[in-house]
Amino acid sequence: MNEPTVSVVICVYTEDRWEDILAAVSSVRAQSRPALETLLVVDHNPALLERLTREYKEHQESGEVRVLANAGPRGLSAGRNTGIAASYGEIIAFLDDDAVAERDWLRYFVEGYADPRVMAVGGRTVPVWASGRRPAWFPEEFDWVVGCAYKGLPGGVAEVRNVLGGNASFRRSAFDAAGGFATGIGRDGDKRPLGCEETELCIRLSRARPEAVLLLDDRAVIHHRVPDARERFGYFRARTYAEGLSKALVARSVGAGKGLESERRYTTRVLPAGVARGLRDALLGRTGGAGRAGAIAVGVAAAAGGYVVGSVRARRGEVTFSVGGIPGGPVGKGGEGDSS
Repeated sequence: MNEPTVSVVICVYTEDRWEDILAAVSSVRAQSRPALETLLVVDHNPALLERLTREYKEHQESGEVRVLANAGPRGLSAGRNTGIAASYGEIIAFLDDDAVAERDWLRYFVEGYADPRVMAVGGRTVPVWASGRRPAWFPEEFDWVVGCAYKGLPGGVAEVRNVLGGNASFRRSAFDAAGGFATGIGRDGDKRPLGCEETELCIRLSRARPEAVLLLDDRAVIHHRVPDARERFGYFRARTYAEGLSKALVARSVGAGKGLESERRYTTRVLPAGVARGLRDALLGRTGGAGRAGAIAVGVAAAAGGYVVGSVRARRGEVTFSVGGIPGGPVGKGGEGDSS
């Protein structure tokens, strides 16, 4: 049986990440299991679009690297939807624009799709701290704050509720069944660091295809750059608050049962264990123990506060989102703030 073809979508928005973008593309081109194509989707930045078009002119002619503009509203979700619609692969993989993939990244993704029930495969994202080392106060349980795999995720190859968007892949048929990423939930350039768009999509996919299997394979590794600004406690607090806002929208869409299913285990088991480790380290005189325990407490409080505020705003209709919307592709099921 022939292996499925893979398109890789990298969404970009700022020239400040120029070197990171080039490194991300190079890591895809160096894969042991080659991609059919790499699509660079530029989010409403004409200067960056023109510069990348010049940079990859030769590769665009061969179809190896294609540069295109986001055809939807500003933001990561619409950029991904644009990439899905323009791609030709049977599998669509997503890579952050400030990350590099290890050589066997796509090979491990493709292996997961040998089972026809598998609709999505995600991987492990490792932080690359700008300072050269993890801040002593930063708990591994909160590495999702900087877009990375966190303590509490299963190891090996395991079934999960949702994959993490910056290091993930989906069958094309997954989008035929469930539509695209929801706009209005996730990132929009340098504005408030929202998220959860991949969580909402994965839950919607599982509803549309109850037999679907979603996998996490921790051998599919990427290395994600964490800039200085995101090593600061102020960003940590803002990102955890924004996660609460996003989770409220997800719960509004798919119901609190599914929307918070994984989070309940995380907050009742993983985080208390993290606090205990931090306090133990503090008693033993180890650097950062008290800071990590305190950061976990602040992170939980900020996320809870964001969830309450987001829930009130959603009920009042102050915040809405749109499900589906793949340009030129299938129309997603649901609508503005759909809670069905």
